[in-house]
Amino acid sequence: MRLVNNQQAFFALLRAGLWEQEVRLVQHGEVDFSAILDLAEEQSVVGIVAAGIEHVLDGRPAKKDILQFIGRAVMLEQRNQAMNDFIGALMERMSEAGIRSVLVKGQGIARCYARPLWRSCGDVDLLLDAKNYDRAKAFLIPLATSLDEENKQRKHLGMTIDQWVVELHGTLHTRQLMRLNGVLDEVQREVFEEGRVRIWKNDAVDVLLPAADEDVFFVFSHIIQHYFGGGIGLRQICDLCRLLWTYRDSIDVSLLESRLRKAGMLTEWYSFAALSVEWLGMPIEAMPLYDSSKKWSRKAVRIMDFILETGNFGHNRDNSFRQKSFIIRSAVSTWRYTCDTLRHLFVFPMDSLKVWGRMVWNGVRGEVDGLELMQ
Repeated sequence: MRLVNNQQAFFALLRAGLWEQEVRLVQHGEVDFSAILDLAEEQSVVGIVAAGIEHVLDGRPAKKDILQFIGRAVMLEQRNQAMNDFIGALMERMSEAGIRSVLVKGQGIARCYARPLWRSCGDVDLLLDAKNYDRAKAFLIPLATSLDEENKQRKHLGMTIDQWVVELHGTLHTRQLMRLNGVLDEVQREVFEEGRVRIWKNDAVDVLLPAADEDVFFVFSHIIQHYFGGGIGLRQICDLCRLLWTYRDSIDVSLLESRLRKAGMLTEWYSFAALSVEWLGMPIEAMPLYDSSKKWSRKAVRIMDFILETGNFGHNRDNSFRQKSFIIRSAVSTWRYTCDTLRHLFVFPMDSLKVWGRMVWNGVRGEVDGLELMQ
């Protein structure tokens, strides 16, 4: 995979911001910082790249380019702080109502960054056990300005409260790999039944997060879900890197390997570990189960090619077909999954075929269910 100057500079700045280290850009030739900003937005890592620009020793961008990144960073700070305030107030009210929830992904992972407010934020994802999932629905629905259709099988409900999207998860099941779901259930039970949590002090509010070992598994399974589901961005992989780095002295590598093996995801882990080390500068000593074999490096290159093409959560893809008729939606979805599968076969052959079957079946079934609801 051959990178052009702007892509090389982008990765250099991304690594510099991710690890707060000095960087030189002259070696990459003439750099178009507007193109780098576009790349950063496609991958939802504008804040990280902006932090990297502060560490440039040569080839610094023009003032107008710096101001673009500063402006984005300021907006990120404001949005992140507002989201943190919302989460604190929401979790406090839920706690007072006797509802116990654990914040997953998002703002919890942001605590692992050197600059938490410069990480691009998304939704508020709450994980709950069966009893608290029902309680949370009853408590939050009256506060919502809009509701998504609930997926009762996966126990997932999205809603908008104020300006924020809040997602309730009774499970963290994927739609692609059934073997993974069983392990996710086991890890979730350990979080709630064995108290495997850590605490984020969000001002005066104690926000529960999964313990580091459990969080690593949740974050990685989320990466795999979106990789096979049509698009994963560098932000999610940066999250995994920062989480592993922050808790590098306490991660139970044997437990991680056991869970990955049981879920059938060791090959995926080795490949993304190679990508994290070789592309994002993850320190080898902090990357569990890293293998420097060329086999994994080649897989990492194919994964990165897919990431750069599709963007964060498929940012670069044309999804206008989703507004079309049932036949067109089904045809385009099946064709896209098939094309993705042909690419993924060179990386994860067995799992790619399993996922293709599941995704096509789920897509057709979802469209049929939608038609039945309209009748």
